[in-house]
Amino acid sequence: MNEIFGYGKDAFTIWALKKHISEILTELDDQSALPSCLIFFRPSFGRKSGKGSAEFREFDTILASSESVYLIKSKWDNLSPNKNDEIKLKNEQILRHRIFSWYFMKWEAQHYRNWKEFCNASQKDFRSNFPDKKIAPEESIIARNLEFILKKLHEHGKRDKELKNVLLYFYDSNKSKQIKKVITDGLDVNFEVINIEYGQHISGNFISLD
Repeated sequence: MNEIFGYGKDAFTIWALKKHISEILTELDDQSALPSCLIFFRPSFGRKSGKGSAEFREFDTILASSESVYLIKSKWDNLSPNKNDEIKLKNEQILRHRIFSWYFMKWEAQHYRNWKEFCNASQKDFRSNFPDKKIAPEESIIARNLEFILKKLHEHGKRDKELKNVLLYFYDSNKSKQIKKVITDGLDVNFEVINIEYGQHISGNFISLD
């Protein structure tokens, strides 16, 4: 059988989802059974994130258990010593969580037959919450991606699922500190932090994905 090795944040994220999902759920105080979980890896909502655009780029992963939906941002110490116990996210990264949370809550609040119906009913509220952005246009790739993911999340697990933001931090305990706090510049977006040690699992700075 082929050996697969990965390097960097994306590889660590896949490795964590394959090897440490039980640990992640425990840290989140989530009692869901592992087979009940639904995972989207690197779900994309466009490559840009500028003003006037519907795009808000991608999450590292979205994890849905039978209890909750977790929007996950992954970070790693990048093989460099980290001496801080807090990390600051960029405004565009925080905005991504706010925008998807809005889509999720709106979609869950009412059963829409298609994106056109959702878009017509929600445009005004979207502009009110995000004046510098626009709602995903009908038939756009972003709209199709959103509609697919939102439908899958709606069908999965219990109704009225709680949505939570998570920072997944990969660190080497031989030289880096764990992260305890995420700084969001006073914006009303809270993150739960999960630290995963990778130093003892790498070979030549690569992680085995087998």
